[in-house]
Amino acid sequence: MDVNGLSAVVTGGASGLGAATARALAAKGAKVAIFDLNVEAGEAIAREIGGVYCEANVTSDDSTDAAFASARAAIGQERILINCAGIGPAAKTVSRSREDGSIKHYPMAQFNTIIQVNLVGTFRCIAKSAAGMVTLDPLESGERGAIVNTASVAAEDGQVGQAAYSASKGGIVGMTLPIARDLMGEAIRVNTILPGIFETPLMLGMPQNVIDSLGASVPFPKRLGKPPEYAMLALHLIENPYFNGEDIRLDGAIRMAPR
Repeated sequence: MDVNGLSAVVTGGASGLGAATARALAAKGAKVAIFDLNVEAGEAIAREIGGVYCEANVTSDDSTDAAFASARAAIGQERILINCAGIGPAAKTVSRSREDGSIKHYPMAQFNTIIQVNLVGTFRCIAKSAAGMVTLDPLESGERGAIVNTASVAAEDGQVGQAAYSASKGGIVGMTLPIARDLMGEAIRVNTILPGIFETPLMLGMPQNVIDSLGASVPFPKRLGKPPEYAMLALHLIENPYFNGEDIRLDGAIRMAPR
């Protein structure tokens, strides 16, 4: 699929992996709509790349519907969807207070929020985007569209405190092939990337010694991944017509330790 001239939606496109992917798509001539809750950052990226910003809460049908309607009014029906929206707060399943020895379990509201944003939000955007893609005529390649999701190595190597996050990302991995099969008759491909430790705003907010330690734990190259490296793979999954139903780690060969 040649992205030049095609319309694309990037969720979580105001920062990190999503922003890098939005820039990479625009650099190749795609018309890009950025879905995000961060209005200031989203509008700034949209101005930078000549795209459009659409405020979107992926946990809400109404908000997501409005964002897709706004994007399609501005740049047309998208053939490309990149799902990068996600959150990752951590808490142990059961923990003991150091002060008084009291026991508490994982806050269920937080568990549900992570699942709703990361897993259900990803599926919501896939379903709504694909429903629009099927209305399009196939391209010369025979394709109608292509979708890339963002999981995490935590789907396979979840660390202490990542039960909810790992469950949400494991769900994305688990649904990739079934969705690709659901959409095979409509000529829409679906793939998922499992990033390792990347230079996202969350990571870059940590102390430098922690960042250095995390980078040193990567077999090679011994550093955090860079968002443009994620974007490179996302674009390849869009452009290579034989990639479908795959879950691909992008992690410098790291296998996460328990902590």
